[in-house]
This record gives sequence, structure tokens and C-alpha cells, in this order.
Amino acid sequence: MDQTADPVFFTRGLTKVYRSGEQTVNALRGIDFQARRGEFVVILGPSGSGKSTFLNIIGGLDTATAGEVWFEDHQLTAMSERALTRYRRDHVGFVFQFYNLVPSLTARENVQLVTEIARRPMPVDEALDLVGLADRADHFPAQLSGGEQQRVAIARAIAKNPEMLLCDEPTGALDSATGIRVLEALTRVNRTVGATTLVITHNAAIRDIADRVIRFADGRIVEETVNAVKKAPSEVAW
Repeated sequence: MDQTADPVFFTRGLTKVYRSGEQTVNALRGIDFQARRGEFVVILGPSGSGKSTFLNIIGGLDTATAGEVWFEDHQLTAMSERALTRYRRDHVGFVFQFYNLVPSLTARENVQLVTEIARRPMPVDEALDLVGLADRADHFPAQLSGGEQQRVAIARAIAKNPEMLLCDEPTGALDSATGIRVLEALTRVNRTVGATTLVITHNAAIRDIADRVIRFADGRIVEETVNAVKKAPSEVAW
């Protein structure tokens, strides 16, 4: 990972406050963060630490209360709803804990949904091949295992050729052996497509496959470490 490369995005003083009746919840308390092009970052932290809120804001799914978010030379925190929709469509791939596949469509057709609205999509079969599912393209979600469905979701996210791939607990519903196959797909995609990849997880074992590890607690970044040597997913166990 080139530590001198320009940041593909950064946040400055990022703050998010939710109001719940009489209560105020400080989800993010002034986050300063940046990620470089092609970097693989793992974000750790307990539930309620702010990591999902952070991912949703930099992905354009939620808005900040204060502070700035920049993607290249675009300030997300100054964008209209329409501009944020265009940003999500053109630049960001999302992978969530639950696969959100359309059950009546095959794996190929689920991926194709994204390529029809993308600016510069990759061929559908190339995206499926990248995640090791070229031979399962004509299967429906019900005919696929949980890990295979998650890899279809990754193929769908990368088929638009995003600059950023944002993953929220992508192995959270999977056992260790299946989760490792999903992590192998993510690292292969990161290396091949070059998308800056952020992976949120409760699972501290996953930190070893990252270029950099960020730990959230109580709405703040409390630790940041760089891995001098990265492990392969197959070397990780939990």
C-alpha cells in the first residue's frame, strides 16, 4: 500500500447527533479520517461505537450534523439529495451483513441490475468470476449457500467499478470457513479492481488482513494501527 498516495476521501470534525425524544445521542464526536486509493481498512468497535453511522455518512446514505466529508474534490456534506444519489450510484459499492438479493433473479441477473445503471460497468461474468462464482451464475439465491449469496452481493457491488467498496459486517452471518471465502473475495477484488475498501466488523481476527486498522469507541477513533505485514484470509481463524 502506497502510504504517500493522495487520499481518495477524508473527513474533518465529522459529527452526528441523533435526537430520540428528549434524549440526545452523540453517534460521532468529531472524526478526522482519511483513506488512500486502493487501501484496505478494517474498522473495529462494539455496537453503538459509531462505526456504522460513519460508514453510512461517507457512503452518502446518511448526512452529518457537523464537519466535512470529501470524496476526491467533491464535498459530500454540501451535496443535495440528488447529488448524493448520483455519488452513491457512480462511486460507491455497498456490501451489508444481509445479502439483499432479488430471490426471483439468478446470480447473473442480480449483478446485471447494477450494471444497467452504472457509468462504466465491468462485464457481469467478470464480476462473478472475480468472486469465484463463474460456475454458479445461473443459480437462484435459494440454490446458493449463505457464503455464495454474500459473494454474489460483492460481485454486484463491484460490477459498477466503484472507487470505494464499503462493507458493514460482511461475515457477520457466516461461520469461520465460509467467512474466510468471503474475505478472500474481498481482498481479491481490492487488489484487482483497486477500490478503496472499508470493512466494518466486530471480529478482531479480521484486522490481520488489512493495510490499516481503525478502532472506534463512543463515537471517536481511539486507535489506529498499520499492519507492516498482512495475513492472507486463509491464515485467519475465529
